[in-house]
Amino acid sequence: MERYPLIADHGLVGDLQTAALVSAEGVVDWFAAPRFDSPSVFAALLDHDRGGYFRLSPEHPEDIRRQLYYPDTAVLVTRFMSPDGVGEVVDWMPPDRTDRPTDRHTLTRLVRAVRGSVRFTMECRPRFDYGRAAHELRLGPEGASFHAPGITAHLRTTFPLEREGDDVRGEVVLNAGESAGAVFTVCGPDGEAPAPADADVLHEQMGEAVDFWQSWVRTSRYRGRWPDMVNRSIITLKLLTYSPTGAPIAAATMGLPEQVGGERNWDYRYSWIRDGSLSVRALLDLGFVEEAARFSRWLGDRMRDRADSPGERLQIMYRVDGDPDLSEEVLSHLEGYRGSYPVRAGNAAADQLQLDIYGEVMYALAEGQELGEQAGYHGWKGLARTVDWLAETWDRPDEGIWETRGGRRNFTYSRVMCWVALDRALHLAETYRRPADTARWTAARDAILEQVMERGWSQAEQALVQHYDGDVLDASLLIIPRVRFIAPRSPGWLNTLDAMERKLVSDSLVYRYDPAASPDGLRGSEGTFSLCTFLYVDALARAGRLRQARYTFEKMHTYANHVGLFAEEIGPSGEQLGNFPQAFTHLALIMAATTLDDALDELQRRG
Repeated sequence: MERYPLIADHGLVGDLQTAALVSAEGVVDWFAAPRFDSPSVFAALLDHDRGGYFRLSPEHPEDIRRQLYYPDTAVLVTRFMSPDGVGEVVDWMPPDRTDRPTDRHTLTRLVRAVRGSVRFTMECRPRFDYGRAAHELRLGPEGASFHAPGITAHLRTTFPLEREGDDVRGEVVLNAGESAGAVFTVCGPDGEAPAPADADVLHEQMGEAVDFWQSWVRTSRYRGRWPDMVNRSIITLKLLTYSPTGAPIAAATMGLPEQVGGERNWDYRYSWIRDGSLSVRALLDLGFVEEAARFSRWLGDRMRDRADSPGERLQIMYRVDGDPDLSEEVLSHLEGYRGSYPVRAGNAAADQLQLDIYGEVMYALAEGQELGEQAGYHGWKGLARTVDWLAETWDRPDEGIWETRGGRRNFTYSRVMCWVALDRALHLAETYRRPADTARWTAARDAILEQVMERGWSQAEQALVQHYDGDVLDASLLIIPRVRFIAPRSPGWLNTLDAMERKLVSDSLVYRYDPAASPDGLRGSEGTFSLCTFLYVDALARAGRLRQARYTFEKMHTYANHVGLFAEEIGPSGEQLGNFPQAFTHLALIMAATTLDDALDELQRRG
């Protein structure tokens, strides 16, 4: 077992309330329960010695390994090939079908021999509360139970277990056609133990999981050129969405570095207003109306929480249940992925001022008109009060979209999205004939556009830039043509696109900005930002640069991992970096695919 496999050497399984990473070695080295943002049960990815893991694989390190998903599912297969035989470990979590929060979650691992004879070894070493809580092992003929404060885990297997301290291990030899299983269930301290594991029952349950995912994917109306990548992305977004509320998280993990050995190691297991709001249009484009509607309702609840607050009306991120408390702490006992310290739980950026979120909220509400989710009279009045407030308060420096910790600036992207908030609010007021101070909203909207075009424009770069006090380019502005701030083929925008190509694009991959040119208060460097590369594709397609857009899009596919997943960044050697998988990257992939498909279809129609 490698101490730290590559970030990309993993697949993701989940039950729509939490998720686990399984390495290509057959090791579960990340799993938090009972929710995405709960303390970890297995976290060897953040500390091999203290984090805990669940290994189920053949003994021979020289075995050839392949990992894949059953088509259009979240059922993961890790295949091991050796001269003695071929074996498989199939991992899945039974998907939640109730949309109710529960503290009971099951990770199922089915092993089988495909050819020859294969000896599988299992080690189960949970480490609760990020490795801070001791546990008591109770081992009997029915299986093992691990008891820690506030949580219990039960392990049921079809083969014998033996004690190793407070952990367990087991072995099973399978001949061609034979199967065995291990079922790991977490629950509350008084949770009922599951039934004994049975290989035939596990096969039936696997079939049910396959049917669930394939039936869901079939409801997609995507018929474009890249169905495999789009379907994998939408499954990943579904896996990263908390079913009881419909709130998506940014990534399944915490603490994975943007630079190995660096300090940019954040906790991404929360719901960002920005990410979720932009997902509404993508979900609707693919026909997933229920998912878009549920998040829109969650978003409306967050708007109402502070509709009459004397301060900010929204926080930039929340827990999946809407709780705004994301207090950040450093887990000083964990060494971090390959020594990338500190490891942070919680996210202090929740308290930052990022004015762009108001634009993303209004964009989501305007794009989602077809949901029939229009607010009633009192809901509209609360929303209008927020827009009134924004019309008076938009002209402030903030921390910006990238959550820098180097102080507030007049970020161009934030101003653009404030323009979007006012523009879409005006559109909704007119469409639904709602009472609004449209004169004030219009004046503020127009003032923002004039300010951005005058102060956000760099004469040196002949482009729109990151903030008003320099000439640094910023890839967040690639969203400008999508939100219709300026036309996608106007001279000013095409100049900006050219400038970004010169300064931010490296062999089709896009940096979000240059930290050396625009210090962000943190040490170290970072790779290209995969989200930004897909935004670049979207912008190129809208600009009519279709050959370049398609080349960039299809080349980016080669940077996905072996099962089609993307982390946050691509490092200097082509490795994936940052938390994994990142929902915003997969969302941007879907956005780019649909925009590019539409542009190519239009080109074909014109002949």
